[in-house]
Amino acid sequence: MCGILGVVATTPVNQLLYDGLMVLQHRGQDAAGIATAEDDEFHLHKAPGLVRDVFRTRNMRALPGNMGIAHCRYPTAGSAFDSSLSQPFYVNSPFGIVLGHNGNLTNTGQLKDEMFRQDLRHINTHSDSEVLLNALAHELQATAKGFRLDLDTIFGAVAAVHRRCRGAYAVVAMIAGYGMLAFRDPFGIRPLIVGTNETPEGTEYLFASESVALDTLGFKVLRDVAPGEAIFIDLDHRMHQRQCARSSVLAPCIFEFVYLARPDSVIDGVSVYEARLRMGEHLADKLVKHIPVDEIDVVIPIPDSSRPSAMQLAQRIGVPYREGFVKNRYIGRTFIMPGQATRRRSVRQKLNTVAQEFKGKRVLLVDDSIVRGTTSREIVEMARAAGALKVYFASASPPVRYPNVYGIDMPSRSELIATGRTGEDIAREIGADALVYQDLDALKASIRELRPSLCCFDTSCFDGIYVTGDVSPEYLQALELARDGSAAGAHEGRWMSRQLQLNLMSVG
Repeated sequence: MCGILGVVATTPVNQLLYDGLMVLQHRGQDAAGIATAEDDEFHLHKAPGLVRDVFRTRNMRALPGNMGIAHCRYPTAGSAFDSSLSQPFYVNSPFGIVLGHNGNLTNTGQLKDEMFRQDLRHINTHSDSEVLLNALAHELQATAKGFRLDLDTIFGAVAAVHRRCRGAYAVVAMIAGYGMLAFRDPFGIRPLIVGTNETPEGTEYLFASESVALDTLGFKVLRDVAPGEAIFIDLDHRMHQRQCARSSVLAPCIFEFVYLARPDSVIDGVSVYEARLRMGEHLADKLVKHIPVDEIDVVIPIPDSSRPSAMQLAQRIGVPYREGFVKNRYIGRTFIMPGQATRRRSVRQKLNTVAQEFKGKRVLLVDDSIVRGTTSREIVEMARAAGALKVYFASASPPVRYPNVYGIDMPSRSELIATGRTGEDIAREIGADALVYQDLDALKASIRELRPSLCCFDTSCFDGIYVTGDVSPEYLQALELARDGSAAGAHEGRWMSRQLQLNLMSVG
């Protein structure tokens, strides 16, 4: 999960990109970067840290140009503090390209080997995003007739990337001297939307991971980038689009609606806020079958993502809704923080109880999901310490039992509290008196009710079904071994050994 932006404007874009990254900061707190284009020259600044810390006045002044892309990154296993993995990435051959990527490739090892042995391209980091950049650069070279690019060449190169790369990818890229390219994988797993702004000097374009960036920057939503589609904005601000995948189906990651996206965003035509309200309604319908309503005195959300669901649940069952936790907004999202110890420590720093909302009451806590269980356990303990007589727990999503390989940091089954445990087991683990999970069909219905034509989702972290069809048990085992090796003290940032790359090649 990362945040990406791409702007083609009639005035300097550095401030627009900075402001957009601030809006998308929830999608990644590990590193940030901005690249701008001025004539045929790129200007780039990126570094580890929050957006506000990465960019100073001197950095912004060094980013001139009316076109640019930006990226905020969240930490993945084994590489949380590796500055070499900050994006955007740049390659100078055969055409100058800078690229930002949200998602994760599932055949990275195979591609790296092919590029080294066949394409004669060297990958300098362990990032799949650099692999994707080099795949695009190679396909542009292979498709081009001579040393010039045209639309057929650009779209043909994207088509070749679709044939070659597997996994999840939403991409924004600039090609020096030509324009801006944006494309999305054939399943549309990660979100990407485009908007316009009309000015006296011409039309401006903005690509973003979430519509909230368009809203806050004054752009009008045009549409979502379709799965498998590529959109190219040339230097004359003309927009060109083409379907580049042989076949495509919209199957967005359902966890975007559960947790990742901001509630004021609209993803693939679905309001995230409305979807979370519906999740609360469906969760309420299941809750009353397992916990008597007269056993609940108050419904309290675990801020922030669960608020809409908790509010709607409380209204549906007729129980008072209260804010029982105060959040320190200067602490990052614990789900995407590296290391179990860091997450546990940050929970207490991030949340504090409003004691009178707990004392002497039977409390129902509502969260968007339970992943590792660390946060849930700490919060239940805090509720009891504040005087709660009973603590019930409800999750607006089903048990997370499987790794996500499409860009969310939950790759090891051993780290997931729901692995091998029943609901009763998990309740005991987190210290709750009872636990109710959302049903997967109800979760899907929460979104389909808002857009009936949306028939498919990636729900792999809940049901183990991977929409790309290339994720085998051997692949998952190799991924977990690599993660365990990193945790045991492998070289920082080296999340996959050479042997594991070969293993992934053989099963991919």
